[in-house]
Amino acid sequence: MAFELPPLPYDYEALAPFMSRETLEYHHDKHHKAYVDNGNKLAEEAGLADLSLEEIVKKSYGTNQGLFNNAGQHYNHVHFWKWMKKGGGGKSLPGALQKAIDSDLGGYDKFKADFVAAGTTQFGSGWAWLSVKDGKLAISKTPNGENPLVHGAEPILGVDVWEHSYYIDYRNARPKYLEAFVDSLINWDYVLERYEAATK
Repeated sequence: MAFELPPLPYDYEALAPFMSRETLEYHHDKHHKAYVDNGNKLAEEAGLADLSLEEIVKKSYGTNQGLFNNAGQHYNHVHFWKWMKKGGGGKSLPGALQKAIDSDLGGYDKFKADFVAAGTTQFGSGWAWLSVKDGKLAISKTPNGENPLVHGAEPILGVDVWEHSYYIDYRNARPKYLEAFVDSLINWDYVLERYEAATK
């Protein structure tokens, strides 16, 4: 199954001022496209091109670092664009999600603090995650293109903390970017969709 660069689900101006047109153009059109192009070439060479993206991510983990880096980043970004929307973020969560955050993570404020802390303390490049593991919500962080799939969890929300995700808009103020992501960008409807799929 060839990797394809998905179109953004909104226009380049939609997430401003929290994420600029320039950031989206570089991040989506150049960085994500490079993961797609490199991933296709490496999947073909590894004889894995017919597998689903999730299968390629899991099979290449620990066995083919080059392919894993690109497949992992492609998987992460396919969802990352959908995890954001114009007018997103904030405390108005769908009921089922709010209930799970209350029971598993100690409520919204604690979730936000822990999620921002995970992204802030991820040394170098990587991601912060909200996942379903063993039927419960969990917050984690991973280096580079790694994601919870390879740790037996199903990611339902992720934020990219590679510098290309925020440096144009926030320079070195990663915590400020993470606060803006939670407060103003998260597409909670897509998080709910992923949560429901993960807890079926």
